[in-house]
Amino acid sequence: MRAIAEDVELSFSNVPALKNCNLSQSTSEQMLYGKYQGKISFDDILGMTKEAVQCAVSHGAEIIGVNAEDASRSDIEFLIKYAKIARDNGAKRFRYCDTLGYEDPKTTYDRIYRIAKETGMSMEMHFHNDLGMAVACSVMGAKAAIDAGVDAYINTAVNGMGERAGNADLVSCLLAILKSAGFKNKYKIDPNIDLSKAWQLAKYTAYAFGIPIPMNQPAVGDNAFAHESGIHADGALKDRRNYELYDFEELGRGEPEIIETGRMITTGEYGGIKGFRNVYNNLEIEFKDEHEARNILELARYANVHTQKPLTSSELRFIYNYPDIAAKIMTVSPYYEPIGAIKERVDAQIAAR
Repeated sequence: MRAIAEDVELSFSNVPALKNCNLSQSTSEQMLYGKYQGKISFDDILGMTKEAVQCAVSHGAEIIGVNAEDASRSDIEFLIKYAKIARDNGAKRFRYCDTLGYEDPKTTYDRIYRIAKETGMSMEMHFHNDLGMAVACSVMGAKAAIDAGVDAYINTAVNGMGERAGNADLVSCLLAILKSAGFKNKYKIDPNIDLSKAWQLAKYTAYAFGIPIPMNQPAVGDNAFAHESGIHADGALKDRRNYELYDFEELGRGEPEIIETGRMITTGEYGGIKGFRNVYNNLEIEFKDEHEARNILELARYANVHTQKPLTSSELRFIYNYPDIAAKIMTVSPYYEPIGAIKERVDAQIAAR
């Protein structure tokens, strides 16, 4: 949310259970004069941020982060001042946003290290890929934070998806930390991360968004473990480590099963149920009674409409195991509060019926 007290108030009013929040401000001269047209000063940014953090604290926020939009083009001295004011009023994390993909790895390390060292705040990296360096900058920023003695967080995107040229790719960042010369066995990732789900996640995301994975995408692209050269192929067959840095099994590589549910389960009430049971029998899932079968069938039908795609085996299992959550995901509650002219028109229509 914007680092404005009014926005913070509204957020906690709309979501009373809110515990963690990130408060965003633009911090570069370009943004102040190009985006705000000079109507907001650097002192205004500091003042609004202080009020917003204090407001979040007053509502019981547990983890408050401050976001510096366009940090890579912002004056380093101002960033440190901005971070310290936020920290002194209750913020615990600083997000460094390379909004335009402008930064390089060496500059990233130097700037992140200094901010982390002088503020003692946990650092969060958010890099764009306009110059093709989002992953490199992200891991170097994380390295700088750890080297400075604070925790590091990297904003990533599956398959590097994001606006313009995308953001730092999730799997590439993980592999860089786990496998590269300067990181391997020196830095740790969250133990809850399961790399064996990388392939399935990447393929499912590509399927869901309708955006193919580039064939040369690290780890998950079709060519990631392909060897064309005779010498390379021979060497890889003798010992994988000759020409492969990591094993495809580590990534859980294998095609996710796509099940064509739409046509099969909508051919009629009886035929639909029969075909639907067969789909789930193939997944080794048996319905306890007719009510369960029909309820899951109805959710699957809605899911087909919702996604406009055949459902994957993972989606079908999710619907069966968590029907209440699936129903909530597919529930649409549009904002509609008839006031003024629209209320008058609707009231007139109702009166005329």
